[in-house]
Formats: sequence, structure tokens, C-alpha cells
Amino acid sequence: MANIKLVLEDGTEFRGKSFGYEGSASGEVVFCTAMSGYTESLADPSYKGQILALSYPLVGNSGVANDKRENDIPQYFESDTMHVSALVALDYSEDYSHWNADKSLDDWMKKSRVPGIYGVDTRSLTKKLRENGNMLGKVIFQDWDIPQTNPYDDNLVEMVSCKEKIVYGNGSIRVLLVDCGVQNNVIRNLLAAGVTVVRTPWNYDFTSEDYDGLLISGGPGDPKKCVATINNVAKALQGVKPIMGISLGAQIMALASGADTFKLKYGHRSRNQPVRRVGSQTAIITSQNHSFAINANTLPADWEPFYVNLNDATNEGIRHKTKPFFSAQFHPEPSGEKTDEECMFASFIQSLEYRV
Repeated sequence: MANIKLVLEDGTEFRGKSFGYEGSASGEVVFCTAMSGYTESLADPSYKGQILALSYPLVGNSGVANDKRENDIPQYFESDTMHVSALVALDYSEDYSHWNADKSLDDWMKKSRVPGIYGVDTRSLTKKLRENGNMLGKVIFQDWDIPQTNPYDDNLVEMVSCKEKIVYGNGSIRVLLVDCGVQNNVIRNLLAAGVTVVRTPWNYDFTSEDYDGLLISGGPGDPKKCVATINNVAKALQGVKPIMGISLGAQIMALASGADTFKLKYGHRSRNQPVRRVGSQTAIITSQNHSFAINANTLPADWEPFYVNLNDATNEGIRHKTKPFFSAQFHPEPSGEKTDEECMFASFIQSLEYRV
């Protein structure tokens, strides 16, 4: 078995066994507590530049789905490729069984050039990251050391966004989707609602486009690096057409309104984050993947908190007091295992139908 290890920026080493691509990788080490849906996580653009450690002990047992496409997007994946830099697990299952699987996780990682390490005490690693916060690190294969990189030095959104405008569907309602690292299930949900989706690059000037509603997608990295997006959204906020932001898109909306954002200690990466709608006792369990959050104390007078996280009291969404603008820090269109958040996505679609 090949020699491989995970090395954190403070020198802590975790030795294990290699699977997937035989190579080394560098990035930010983060943990996710989801119990299933590893294919959704690995293909999530929000993980760009990160070494993902799974706290759930087993990975690979359900294999990887086929590459069938529908509406010109993968039917079973959140993007066209993996975005994690490396994968860390306690145990990897070489044998897989699932009605829709046609290859192993190992095969997919080899094809995607993503190294993996298993046999790691992920409970100990998770505890360390919870105490110290996310840390830079490297997965080193066969002593092939590489320079340490910090993903936040780069504009990660530019790396994962589409490069040109793409149109999906032919509905009477036209939604302009700013791609900051969109998950494919956002597009699936919009198309299922019968709308036309106009997907644009993150820095595309959409202010002269004809659309009924604006949606700013989630994505990786620091929202403050998306200067062009922030400026374009700030212009859109002067109008009255419905606007919704998801995850990174929520933070971009906040910055465009004049509020501020900050980096969380270790972020929210799970499918069981409880959030409460402000002013009510309504709580939902949400899917999340983000490193930054909105500072609710900096919101302008015409904005207010919409949702709050019940674990750490951080902001989970904002809304305008008089205009049809709102955001969700969580994912209102999750795929993998749950549907609690779909009410917010439905509200956005209903706001468009009301205005058309």
C-alpha cells in the first residue's frame, strides 16, 4: 500500500492508505458531517480549493452514478467535475452497491485526478478543526511534497463559474442566474417550475438584460473578491424585480446592500443545520456549505434578518422590508437526502408568477 499522509499547517500528521488519484494536493482542510451524498459534496463547486474530511466513517459503499445528462447538465451530479482538492476518510469501501452506480468512487477520483487518504482518525481530525478552526494542509503521496497553497489567495468563483451565457428551457418566466459556482440542482428546480434560465458568468454585466427575476448562486471562497458581481447586484437592488441569493449569493446581496461579511471559524458543512425564521417559531433542518457569513449588525435600515442559525446564532438569510428581495445562507434546492428548505425556493418562483 502506497505511503500517504495528511499534514496540517501546524505540523500535525495523519498517516493512512491511498485511494483515488496517486498524487499530492494542497488546500484548506475542512470537515463535513453529512451521513450520505458524498457524490453531491465532491462535485459541489463550493468545495473548490479544499481538502474535504468526512466525519461519517464510511465512504464509497454506494459507488458513483452514471454520467447521463438531461437539459445539457449531468442528471446526478452538482457540476461537470469534482472540485475538492483531496478527500479524507476513516474507511473506504472497495465494494459498492447501488441501483444507479456504474463505477467506483476510486475510479471517479482517478479520472478527476483527486487523491484520497483513508485510515485516518477523522474523529480526532474533526475535533482538532473544531478547536482550532479550519487549517491549511497537504495530502502528500509517496513523499512527493508540494508547496502549501491558500485557496483564499485566489478568486475561486472565477475558477468555477461558466465562461459564457447559457440558456435553458423556454418558459414564459425568465430567470437570470448569476453563476458564482451554481449547483446543478438549482437549474433543475428552475426548469421543473417551467421557467427559462439564463445562466451568466459571475462578472457578466446583466443590468441591461431582460429578465423577470434575479438569482445569485452559491459558490466558493470570499464574497468580497466578487467585486463585479457586487456592483451589478447593487444596481439591481435599485429596482423592484424579485431577487434571491443562495449561500455565497446571500453574502454578495448583503455586501451590495452595504452590509459586511466575515469568515467563520470552521464554517457550516452538513445536511442537518437547524435554522429558525426570525419572528416565528418555525424551524427547518438545512443543507449548508460555506465558510463566510453575514454580519447582521451591519444591515442597513431597510433590511432585516430572515433566518438565524440555532447552533451558533449566525445569520442564515436577510430580506428587504419593502421590496421582493431575500436570501438564504443555506441551500433551498438540496439534492442528496432532504427537502425541508424547498419552501424558500418555491416562494421565489411564486413571486415571479405574481409579477408576470
